[in-house]
Amino acid sequence: MPHDILVCLSTCPDSATAGSIAGTLVRESLAACVNQLPGVRSTYRWQGNVHTDEEVLLVIKTAADRFPALRERLLALHPYELPELIALPVTDGHAPYLDWVRAHAAAPASTPHS
Repeated sequence: MPHDILVCLSTCPDSATAGSIAGTLVRESLAACVNQLPGVRSTYRWQGNVHTDEEVLLVIKTAADRFPALRERLLALHPYELPELIALPVTDGHAPYLDWVRAHAAAPASTPHS
């Protein structure tokens, strides 16, 4: 199933924020795995000025159908006024790993009411 897996990127201001967001996304099955890469140096324009800051990059692996819920949750948790969130389609990969991502970034099955 091409393009049903996404790798999403988001930067965070520090390790504590990155760890909190990563843990929440995985616990809530919005992502199968989130890598936290410290030591990212970002240079960007914000409110008319050029800034350079140390950040932590999140590399988020998820199923494409979970992206809307992931986006909503990440934006709610993120401290930035304008958080980065970019989703890149995975066009190929190790099939068993991609199956694992699908299985662990799946919406919980609903339980029938008695």
